[in-house]
Amino acid sequence: MQTIGVICAAGLAPGAAAAGEMVAVPSGQELRFYERVDPGAWPAGERSVHFRFVAPRIARDGGDITIAEAGADMQVLCDSFALAQLAGEELPDRIVINLTDREVPFGEAAPEATQFFESYRVEDGACIWEAF
Repeated sequence: MQTIGVICAAGLAPGAAAAGEMVAVPSGQELRFYERVDPGAWPAGERSVHFRFVAPRIARDGGDITIAEAGADMQVLCDSFALAQLAGEELPDRIVINLTDREVPFGEAAPEATQFFESYRVEDGACIWEAF
């Protein structure tokens, strides 16, 4: 698998990332990209794209990454990874970054999993954090 540093957008190769691709972030945890989901209009009337990553170090049992560290990682993932993946496409209204300690099927409840979500409005080609 290829490791990509997302601290600097210039280090990213444009084009679609492959499932299983490893991604490094500022916290030092190594994430595995596993899925891009385009669920259509969510919230109502807005197009969103979700980028989902496995992040074992956020696990409530044995994890060592704090929510603050994960939040900084998710901002970098939106700014660098997600926008690079969307290059050449019409940008969505919203990008959602999901970190989970294990793969969880999109839209399904998984109370045993630790999951963090952040939502970003895409404005002038930049990710602007928005609370859900």
